[in-house]
Amino acid sequence: MARAAVRGRLARRLAWQPATLVERRVETPSATTIVLTVPEWIEHVAGQHVDVRLTAEDGYRAQRSYSIASAPDADRIELTVQRVVDGEVSPYLADDLQLGDVIEVRGPVGGWFVWRPDDPGPVLLLGGGSGIVPLMAMLRTRRASGSAAPFRALYSVRTPDDVLYRDEPGVEVTHLYTRVAPPDWPRRPGRLTAADLAESGWPPADAPTCYVCGPTGFVEAAADLLVALGHDPARIRTERFGPTGG
Repeated sequence: MARAAVRGRLARRLAWQPATLVERRVETPSATTIVLTVPEWIEHVAGQHVDVRLTAEDGYRAQRSYSIASAPDADRIELTVQRVVDGEVSPYLADDLQLGDVIEVRGPVGGWFVWRPDDPGPVLLLGGGSGIVPLMAMLRTRRASGSAAPFRALYSVRTPDDVLYRDEPGVEVTHLYTRVAPPDWPRRPGRLTAADLAESGWPPADAPTCYVCGPTGFVEAAADLLVALGHDPARIRTERFGPTGG
């Protein structure tokens, strides 16, 4: 019986399912959050992603992967889509998908870059650009579950206009601007440094689980800084992304 149940869940995860757009929110000039209902959805774990598939009238198909931004819900998922110039999928999802439209999704996918509320922590989240998306799912899951796990989060972003989830309630994140900072901001614009981690992160002695997500260059640099500061490499979990054609 247990083996049959596992096979059934795996089959559902691997199967394409219809997902209906029920809400959309503009996050920045280049990013939009879309909220989808998936009737046969298997509740995800914070940090997982889904595959999205679009099919044109002539049968042409395009597929991309997107991190889930929302806390686990029965049949709703939120995806924050960063529009890629000349992309195939992201401009359609961000600009053209209308309420009531149906696309296909598959998942949830992933088992390494995840956080569960029964983990007592501490947790250090490091996000670069749209790499904040799966980390926001972890922050939202912590809040929704009432977990007491201690979290600290650093978000590296180019300018104030590029900040995702600007009005998110109850989430404390240290913003690190790389190109332009707000007036009178205490930190000069620049990339993530060891000093940033020492000031706003956890000391290695606290043995935090570190989640690092963003472009490849950011992830590699952040992981190197953590190791150089004395963090256990076995407790550093990374997820990187790069150009995919949008």
